[in-house]
Amino acid sequence: MMSRLLLHAAQNKKLERLVSGQPMTRGLVDRFVAGVTLDDAITVAQRMGREGLDVSLDLLGEQVEDLADATAATDQYIDTVQAIARHSPGATVSVKLSQLGILADRQVCAKNLNQLLEAAAAVDVDVELDMEHSSAGRPTLEAFHDVLPRYPDTRMAIQAALRTTPEDLAAFVDIKPRLRLVKGAYDEPLSRALRDRKEVTAQYRYLAGRILAHCPVPAFGTHDDECIEHVRRAAEACGVGKEDFEFQMLYGVRRDLQRQLVRDGYRVRVYVPFGSQWYPYLMRRMAERPANLLFFLRSVVGG
Repeated sequence: MMSRLLLHAAQNKKLERLVSGQPMTRGLVDRFVAGVTLDDAITVAQRMGREGLDVSLDLLGEQVEDLADATAATDQYIDTVQAIARHSPGATVSVKLSQLGILADRQVCAKNLNQLLEAAAAVDVDVELDMEHSSAGRPTLEAFHDVLPRYPDTRMAIQAALRTTPEDLAAFVDIKPRLRLVKGAYDEPLSRALRDRKEVTAQYRYLAGRILAHCPVPAFGTHDDECIEHVRRAAEACGVGKEDFEFQMLYGVRRDLQRQLVRDGYRVRVYVPFGSQWYPYLMRRMAERPANLLFFLRSVVGG
């Protein structure tokens, strides 16, 4: 129940304006967001690189209705990949296609995405496509299919919670895609998504085995000990070495576990968000993990 309330709150613009103006939220933002500027994000990426952690930078922001905003976001992402190439080699960039205009004009979004992928390829930086609410899911999946022949190193997230994900995975025939498996963090109707946590975890485990067996350089976005252990065992059973897949975790979440996995020889990539539009992102993070909400409440009580 609490998770669904928080997911609903993530879409509430009035509540966003109220919460964003409160000084008491500063501790929460600092914990889970690298900063407002690209320079802030690069500084965090360099620090984490020295600790043996890879990163994927995410410019916060979601659905845009004005195509000028989509163009501006594309330009910001191009600046990001160029900064990564100069200052943090090995980092990737994560992008939401709703931010590039896919729900406003698919052709414009395709142009923006190709512009970004071309710029990223020119400086040898990989791009990861986030999977969003199901309203953007099908268009994102189609866009990924379209760019794969030219940019096969692009990686896309798929959500274990969505009922269509197993058939979406089976639809990749000609090219074996790079994928990132996550559980899913959006408020979806029961007709489209699993809601029971045990069912989502079971589907995650099933899909993890398929991806390890059939997809190159897969990534597994999870903080769940059960899922992490399953991926470790499944990779070993498939003969997939520790260097041939990676765990992905969120900035500020289970930091000790991130470092322990690195010490154990696993690749770990941390999803590092930056920018001013942090509210929807943080609401979903608290919905995913009650400990994040407890951290927020402690920061409020502590002033």
